[in-house]
Amino acid sequence: MAHAVVTGAAGFVGSHVCERLLEAGWRVSGVDIFDEFYDPAVKRSNVAGCVRHPRFSLIEADIRDEAAMSRAVGAGVDVIVHLAARAGVRPSIENPLLYQDVNVRGTCILLEAARRFKIPKFVFASSSSVYGNNPKVPFSESDNVDYPISPYAATKKAGELICYAYHHLFGLDVTCLRFFTVYGPRQRPDLAIHKFARLIEHGEPIPVFGDGSMMRDHTYIDDIVAGVMAAVERCKGYRIYNLGNSNPVSLNELIAAIEAALGKAAQIKRLPMQPGDVERTFADISRARAELGFEPRTDLRTGLAEFVKWMRARG
Repeated sequence: MAHAVVTGAAGFVGSHVCERLLEAGWRVSGVDIFDEFYDPAVKRSNVAGCVRHPRFSLIEADIRDEAAMSRAVGAGVDVIVHLAARAGVRPSIENPLLYQDVNVRGTCILLEAARRFKIPKFVFASSSSVYGNNPKVPFSESDNVDYPISPYAATKKAGELICYAYHHLFGLDVTCLRFFTVYGPRQRPDLAIHKFARLIEHGEPIPVFGDGSMMRDHTYIDDIVAGVMAAVERCKGYRIYNLGNSNPVSLNELIAAIEAALGKAAQIKRLPMQPGDVERTFADISRARAELGFEPRTDLRTGLAEFVKWMRARG
């Protein structure tokens, strides 16, 4: 039976990936520290279904703990799916040393475990933020990403580089996935769609930074998970893939779509643009389509309807 170690297993993307792996017949060891970046109770709820599954084991540990990661990985693991990270562009500006420690050192520790135990595959969650304010769109994996504009983005670029070094030196097969603004049920409460929908639902004003022209390539969770699963199965050599919807919308368009999904109007509080925020994201997915069979299937209207249904069911 194939065995996957998934870090960040109780997070938004991680919990969905664990569920999909279990559905596909894998044995899954899920690693999570349940930190307080947002309510740990939310994360425990995310992973509750997996915890009840006979092929799932939960390991509560910090990816920076070398001994714990050695115990979590061990021999006989077929793939490490490394999703754990300190997330968020704006918080990384306030605490860059923590982001470096978790995102770079933590990744190095997992790569070392993969090398030591001869794990054949390593899938690393990168981010569209590595592109910075790239003037050329759509963003392609071959574009220069030497100009990140936040510490978070810089740590993700650093993660890709150290992954390449381990591939080059030790023959580890590594796939880096640049996620583009993932949304859907279980989305982190600090992210725009979740925050806006919650505030609009309760009749509270939403904070909008800038004039609303900023654009994001919002990608539904089921499409992202399909891309992760394809990467797990086809991980070979060293490859980087964009996983996005390839259909960016402006912040103003997003707010209108959330209003339509909720059937309620937003009260908008205009605020200045924030440092570290990129002007737009837009994924060229031709490589992922050709090599992973990746094909996003969920449009924004459908995805938002599913998110609102989930949010309201939670109360």
